[in-house]
Amino acid sequence: MPRDPRDVLTRPAPPPDATVAYGDHPDQCADLRRPSGEGPARPLVVVVHGGFWRAEYDRAHTGPMAAALAALGHPVAQLEYRRTGPPGDGRPHPLTDVLAGVAALPGLAAAALPGRVAPVPPVLVGHSAGGHLALYAAAHTPDSVAGVLALAPVADLAEAYRLDLDGGAVAALLGGGPADVPDRYADADPSALVPVRVRTVVVHGTLDQQVPVSTSRSWVAADRAAGGSATLVELPECEHFGLIAPDSAAWPRVVEALRSLHDDLQGIDAASPTR
Repeated sequence: MPRDPRDVLTRPAPPPDATVAYGDHPDQCADLRRPSGEGPARPLVVVVHGGFWRAEYDRAHTGPMAAALAALGHPVAQLEYRRTGPPGDGRPHPLTDVLAGVAALPGLAAAALPGRVAPVPPVLVGHSAGGHLALYAAAHTPDSVAGVLALAPVADLAEAYRLDLDGGAVAALLGGGPADVPDRYADADPSALVPVRVRTVVVHGTLDQQVPVSTSRSWVAADRAAGGSATLVELPECEHFGLIAPDSAAWPRVVEALRSLHDDLQGIDAASPTR
């Protein structure tokens, strides 16, 4: 029987090398992973997890992905943030936390992983709701972000509200729909924040049932129409969770897209899980 793609959400991973705090709340933290092998310092890769911003999904499910990226030679931080619903506090904490975390983590990671983190802005890798947060951070603090790899991002909050993705997830994040709280959508919705002045690659599977690929198509088209340079990689036969599973058929394309974002990422064999 084929493996359930959602198995990646509960798959074990090696423990992180360190955990650092970027704020006072227990969820304002990140797990750090040391890059394998020896070599020069490299830009930090910040993994922003999905789960429709809900408290029941945390950074643990990105452990296999983060470990695989560290095995490729990247210093990695798995960013945690306050989320909606018990025990999370809800709006606007996921938004403010991702900005605070992205700003603080390169310095925190450099101190915890001496000699392995370059003193440059990080590359953000966000999946699903984490893709939304990565695009949000890049739009609001472009000087703090070197590039964004958005994997099946919730790139259009108004459309996600209309489609009622994950049973009211966007309303729980922002406190209502676009007609109720238009200022919040204007601030938080990537579709209202184009063009993003950061190198951005969006990867989306055409079989995605959680976040329709049409949202990525429309967002990339809007970004480019506004003068941006975002690109879209569509993966046939790929659903939502294969993008974060290192043993999936989609994984080499994810690594290839990450490599394309920064000159320092060149020269890695995208098909291999190790250096």
